[in-house]
Amino acid sequence: MTEASDAAPGPAEAMFAADEASRRLGIELLEHGAGTAVLRMTVTPAMVNGHRIAHGGYLFLLADTAFACACNSHGPVTVAAGAGIDFVAPAHEGDVLVATATERTRFGRSGIYDVSVLRGDEVIAEFRGRSRTVRSARTSPKTVRSSKKKEST
Repeated sequence: MTEASDAAPGPAEAMFAADEASRRLGIELLEHGAGTAVLRMTVTPAMVNGHRIAHGGYLFLLADTAFACACNSHGPVTVAAGAGIDFVAPAHEGDVLVATATERTRFGRSGIYDVSVLRGDEVIAEFRGRSRTVRSARTSPKTVRSSKKKEST
């Protein structure tokens, strides 16, 4: 795994650089490699819910961003086909969370990735994502839609 650097960006770095949502939340890409990524986020006051714990949506977003960096590390544009998360312990305002994504397998255009979200050594959440590589415009089947509306009689 390599640290993010100022060299020419790889596919994961380029995708992350264009990810406005993650960057605005202060998420940082710390390390990346083939099928792996490590990201960090600090829980801000705006990220806590009415119970004064981190809103699960923000934890999901952090894990999903690590997943996206890992599955896009191979080059072709890859998106989520589905994902799930298990919340193990609450996170609080000021907590620094680290999400580590690891590729489990790739087959055809699909892949499975696991992401652990930790506060120090404590597991906060476990995420599993399923990826799908998008066909290029050159190879994807064209969708033809009829512009004619069915006339009623």
